[in-house]
This record gives sequence, C-alpha cells and structure tokens, in this order.
Amino acid sequence: MGNDQSHLAGIDIEDKAVEVADFWSQHSASVPNSEQLSNLTIFIGELFVSGPLWTIHTPLEKCSKNLMIYRHPCIIKYISSWSKSSKFYLAVEHVRPLSHVFSTLSTLQLCIGLYSVLKALCFLHEKAKASHNNVCLASVYITDDGNWKLGGMEFSCKYHELSKEHLSKSKANRYAAAVDVNEEENIQKPGVLKEFVDAYAFFVLVGELLKSDSTEDIPALEDFKTLCKNGLKNINIDDRPTLSHLLKHPFFNHDFITIHSFLIELPLKSDEEKVVFFSSLTSSLRKFDENLIANQLSGLLLSRMVLLNPVAQAEVLPKILSFKQDGEHGEVDSALFSEKTFKEHVIPRILDIFCVRDTEIRLLLLKHFEHYIHGFSEEELQSYILPELLVGIKDTNDTIVSCTLQALSVLVLILGANTVIGGKRARFFTDGRPTSQAARKSRQHSKRYSKVMEVENPIMEPDITPSTPINQVLISNLPERQRPDGQEVTLTDDVVQTNEDEVEWEDWEENNDHQHGENNVSSKTVETEHFDDALAISLDNLQISSSISIYSRVELNKKKDIQDISELDIKTQKSKEPNDDIDFFEDMEPEIKSSTKFLVDPGRTEEQTNDNTNKLNLVVTEFEEDGWGEEDWE
Repeated sequence: MGNDQSHLAGIDIEDKAVEVADFWSQHSASVPNSEQLSNLTIFIGELFVSGPLWTIHTPLEKCSKNLMIYRHPCIIKYISSWSKSSKFYLAVEHVRPLSHVFSTLSTLQLCIGLYSVLKALCFLHEKAKASHNNVCLASVYITDDGNWKLGGMEFSCKYHELSKEHLSKSKANRYAAAVDVNEEENIQKPGVLKEFVDAYAFFVLVGELLKSDSTEDIPALEDFKTLCKNGLKNINIDDRPTLSHLLKHPFFNHDFITIHSFLIELPLKSDEEKVVFFSSLTSSLRKFDENLIANQLSGLLLSRMVLLNPVAQAEVLPKILSFKQDGEHGEVDSALFSEKTFKEHVIPRILDIFCVRDTEIRLLLLKHFEHYIHGFSEEELQSYILPELLVGIKDTNDTIVSCTLQALSVLVLILGANTVIGGKRARFFTDGRPTSQAARKSRQHSKRYSKVMEVENPIMEPDITPSTPINQVLISNLPERQRPDGQEVTLTDDVVQTNEDEVEWEDWEENNDHQHGENNVSSKTVETEHFDDALAISLDNLQISSSISIYSRVELNKKKDIQDISELDIKTQKSKEPNDDIDFFEDMEPEIKSSTKFLVDPGRTEEQTNDNTNKLNLVVTEFEEDGWGEEDWE
C-alpha cells in the first residue's frame, strides 16, 4: 500500500476537482483500457500534513487504510492507492458527495440512504469494534446507482484506541455540530457504550436531512424524527436509543426498504429465502413509482447475483430487460418501466453488463435482446453492442455463436447490412411475388419493345422511334432468304454508306467471285434470333433478326406494293409470262469458278490421263497474278 506499484496504469484523472476538503481534493477519473474498471473517483492529498494525529500517517493515508480494512456494501469500495512526488492518491469506486444532490432526493430516497448509513455504523460497532468519529453530511457519498456509501474515515479508530485524548486531538477538524459537548466526560465513564459518539452524530444527520415536512406516505416518519430529537436532548447517554434499536424502527421496515435491504444482502440469504423473495418481487415493486424503482433498485436488480439466479431469470428479469409498449398500462405481465425511464436508468447498466465476458450472463442478454434493443441509440448499437456481438460469433461455444447470429439478424434491420456485415455485396435475389395481369402485360410489352430496339452495329441500326407502328417495325426487320449453298450472307466493304434506292442485289455467282478475289474484305455475320410468340400471332413461325442485313432492307424498301407476306415466297410469285414454263430454281444453281487454272501435260496420252492411279499428277503451268506471287516452286 502507498507505493508506486499499486498505481493504476493508464488512468486519466480530470484536472478539475469535484470537491475540495480540508485534507484532499476529489477528482473523477477513468481507465480506458480496463474491462472491469471504467469510472473511478480519485482523492489527492499531500504527503506531509502537520497535526498531532498525523505524525505517522496523513489523513488521506489513514482513510485509505481504514477503507481497505473495513469492507461492507454500505462503505465506499477501496480500489487502489499510491504516492507520487509529494502527493498521495486514493482510488475508490465512482461516487459523488451527498451534499451536492441530497436536496433533490425524495423522503423515501432519504429514508433508504439513512438506512444504509445506519447499517454501515452497526457493522463498524458490532463486527469491527471500531468507531467512525465523524458521521456527517460530508462523510457520506452517493454512487451512480443511487446508493449511499459511508466514507471520511480518517478519524476512525478501534474501541480500545477511543479515548479522551484521541477525541480531543481530532475535535478541531471534525464536524462541530455533530460533536457532543459532553463526549470527553462520557468517554471516561466505566462500561459506557462507545458507540454513543457515532449515535449522537447520526441523530444530527437525521435532523439535517429530514427538516422539511413531507407529503409522502412514509410509515412512522414523524415518530422517527421525534425519537432522534429526544436522543439529542437527552444528556444521559444510557437513555439514548442505540443504533441497533433504530434498525428495528417501522420507519426502516416498510416494503421498499425490505426489498432494498434483501437485494444488498443477497449473498447472505439461503436458497429458500431467495425463491420466496423473487417469486413475489415484481408484484411488490408495482406498488411504487417506476422512477424510484429505476433510480434506487435498477443496479441491484441487474447485479451478478440476480442475473445468475434461476428464479430471478424466470420471474423478474423478463420484466426488467424490456419496457412498456404503447397501450400497456399496469398489466400484470407488462414490463416495469416505460420507454423513457428504461432509456434513462436501465440502458446504461445494460451497456456495462454487455462488456462482461461471462457465458451465462451473455446468453441471458442475448435471450432478451429483441425486447430491449430499441432502447439503444444507433450510436450505442454501432459503438458498443455491435463490437461485442462480433466477438461472440468468434467464440468456440456453439450456443453463444448461434444466439449471437440471431441477435445480429435483429441488428441488421436497424443498422443495415452494410454496417453489420460489411464487405462487398451484390443482389442475388429478385422479387418473385405474383403481380396483377395489367402490370405483367406492361412488363412483357416493355421487354418486347427493347428486343426490337437492340442493334449490335450502329451502321445497321434501323430508324425506329416509339411512335413507329409495330407492323412497320416487323416489316423492316424481315430476314433475307438464305443462300442455296448453305453459306451465311456477309457484308463487304463495297456495300456500305450507299443510297438504298440505287443498290440492287448482285447475283450470287458474282458475289462468290468477289469474295474469292478480295483478301482485305472485312465482313460481319448477320445473326438471327426467334422473336416472342405472343408478338408474332399473325406471322406464324417467322424469324426476325435483331441485326438486319442492308441487302434485305434495300430490297424490301423497293417492294412497296407488297400486300401480303406470302408474296415474298418464291413459290407463290406470279410469272410475267404466265404461258411460259419457267424454272424457278434456275437462278439458284451455283456456279463455282476457280481462280487458278490447271493444265494437263500435253505429252500424256488419253489413257494416261484417264488412268485412275495418276489422277492427281497434275502440272501447274500458270498462276493467277493475285495468288501466291511469283515465287520459285521448283
């Protein structure tokens, strides 16, 4: 104790003091990288203080020593202490001076606080055999949970050390109004109960806190105030009420005090007592104001001992880890808190509990996750809850992983998948719900029109606008007839950017020669595809190409007088001379010409020429100029 080794690493202490006392200053502090400690209170005092009582230890060192020795739920919790340079530091749980807030508390809250101070004094007198010697408003602190804690123990001592000399030396620094004028005489009486020093100071504290007339229905309030006043006036210390007698007074034994006391002393209760208590707890709590319950009991109701109790998990926690929905007012099975009270008092405690890496506690929070998640703000969900859930899915416990994934699924609906999952995502699912007939026809018409408008080559794109009649679109996209030799029709560079009225179809034979003669001709194959059956009701089995040949478009434009699509068929075309017998396939007979001339050796006889074994013994006598060139082939 009191050395640099107990110094909390990474602690941040605020420069501005919360309160300045005679021997120290009180500051708020935090430990950012600690999972167990978040907010603390630091008392800073001098290492050298003059006075008859401070020859061995300074007041802050003496207070630190007593807090470390006397551990009780109603006494400030000691954390650590150390010295640095000429200063001494004492770290305790985060508390505020009661003098800053007591004027805002209700009579019931004052009653609960006085009960806590009284129990702390009874513990010191009966268990530790020690006297506090400076019970006053400045010695009492209040935690974030609203619980009162006794501190200021720099004047405390054991009963065997409590003497006239000790009281005389400390009298100058103690609270003067709480000092009995006859205490030095009474302390010398044989067999005197030495608790009278603290009892007198407690009576003074009750008179200071319960000054005003209260309109609250607190049992035996006036009787308790009268009892304390008589104790102050009674000079004979043997006739004054003892502190243990005050604990049994009706003022400290109504329902709310009983519940509060049981929750504080829960580790000392038997399993049978816990079953009876938690089974009837929610019905008892509904008798009191929800703000009082949330302010005074929310921390105790969400303590570790309550969270791990099976009966509390079934009977109490479902009403605590949720808030009332719209329309719920006083129902038996409804939650205890409204949404506003829940967000103000319960949510901060859940945030602290969520950081606890305990399997049972985490599973309990995940079980009720969907009931209280809407009490968090989006910033709290993203900054505190989401990181803890992402830790849970990496755990080796399959149950925690499963429950965490269910919680994440609820969180996705609030924060969005980009925040919860992250990474690159794509749309793999579409809306397959059935739609009305009108919407379906509109969508089909849109698809068909987009098919007609699809053109691969900008040069071949037809001049079609949304106002163009559908019949004109169909005629302009009719495919050209296929070549009789099975080859695909190709477009050459010779037939581009020309006037369509001047272009005529060339014979296939000439096209064939032209294809063999030109080596640098760039061509594009015209693709054909089947059109939708619904669009071609009047044109059965008609194939419409999405990329139309220029030859087809030119020829069709020339035939303006076509009345029926069947006239395009060669078998139904009328002859110019009806009496003549015309061969319709005459112009379709291909003539294949070779660009290379082969001559047979004139020295050969006809038999040698017709010999089947020498049919391939040909002699090349002449090459076409635009063939392979004039290379020497010998």
